Amino acid sequence: MYRSKKFEDLTISDDFMFGIVMRDPKYCKPFLETILNIKISRIEYPEDQKTINLSLDAKSIRLDVYVEDDFDTVYNIEMQNGHHKNLPKRTRYYQGMIDLNLLDKGMDYTQLKQSFVIFVCTFDPFHIGRHVYTFENRCVEDPNLPLNDGTQKIILNTKGIFDDVRPELKRLLNFIDGRQPEDSFTQDLSKAVESAKRNEKWRHDYMTLQMAYDEKYREGLETGFQQGIEQGIEQGITTSARRMLSSGKYSDSEISEITGLSVEQIQALKNSAK
Repeated sequence: MYRSKKFEDLTISDDFMFGIVMRDPKYCKPFLETILNIKISRIEYPEDQKTINLSLDAKSIRLDVYVEDDFDTVYNIEMQNGHHKNLPKRTRYYQGMIDLNLLDKGMDYTQLKQSFVIFVCTFDPFHIGRHVYTFENRCVEDPNLPLNDGTQKIILNTKGIFDDVRPELKRLLNFIDGRQPEDSFTQDLSKAVESAKRNEKWRHDYMTLQMAYDEKYREGLETGFQQGIEQGIEQGITTSARRMLSSGKYSDSEISEITGLSVEQIQALKNSAK
């Protein structure tokens, strides 16, 4: 059952809180450096609100953290808590939205920037035990031949069991997974989370967002309940018609008059029983 989380109970693993903290380059820059094991001199947020707001249709998404560095590399970082079966296709969709956003600004496709789609998962989407899964396009016939399309997808797993990452990344993943800070950076992140919880604007924004989610959830329940009633009635009528047919005591017109089904529908029931 869906339950909205209280603002004061949010942690860095909640996408709303994660988005707030990562809006500050002071935290986002070392976060990326820790994940990618690189040095970034500077990052900037292309959008005023430090997010890409897409259309509000059923397939819309919000890129929580979308930043660029001095080398024109685009980074999209997402926190993933749900066990999405379609996670690989979500990464594909996010990548498409990044490219679409760049092209909408008048950039030719030959000028598309190198990009990273990074999912931080609090579960293991592949059930293998790795802390990091890195994907890029390569030739099937010759895996040593990269496509060099400038895209890479990195999926982090806070529940990894292998000794396959550097200690600083392991400490970061442990913190996201709910453990106490183990170094200066995770201590800074912890303080940033506590500071955000004291911000009344963020509290109000979160409550407004949750109210919208709650309303959508209730609408879904009501729609599902009504559909369930209608389906149940239809099934009950169909079952009654089948029983009347099997008894052989009623004509098609009589069954039609009693159940409200058309003669054509009753004929279809007859044919399906053969």
